[in-house]
Amino acid sequence: MRILGIDYGAKRVGLAISSPVGLIAQGLPTIERIDGLDYMDELADVIKEKEVEEIVIGLPKNMNGSIGEKAEEILALVETLKSKFNLPVHTFDERLTTVRAHKAMAGAKMSKKGKKKRVDMIAAQFILQAYLDQKSRSEDQDWEDE
Repeated sequence: MRILGIDYGAKRVGLAISSPVGLIAQGLPTIERIDGLDYMDELADVIKEKEVEEIVIGLPKNMNGSIGEKAEEILALVETLKSKFNLPVHTFDERLTTVRAHKAMAGAKMSKKGKKKRVDMIAAQFILQAYLDQKSRSEDQDWEDE
């Protein structure tokens, strides 16, 4: 089962895809959000091409765990994604994933512009990988309980 991870931003939409067995997150090209153009068409192409069966999107909670304005926007987007693609859509706490992505690239020899383009993809990978790890742990726990 392929799961698509999304790090949604005002300028870019970072994407990652799970391995077919759902263990490893791999980055995909970032979708640039350009005024007047519908990024949903590009997202639809990725979903179809990668045969996505489930979506997980980062939920930017406040540091105290509360839901702020940006998180409310994501929750509305979740409903849009569910109705448009008819797929299960989950949110996953994304606090500090962008910070972790910047730290992961700190030693990389690439331009600021190159890092800026990749940070959203790496954040999407972190979101998806954490989701996959949590899902795997809960499945292992279910197995032990039987």
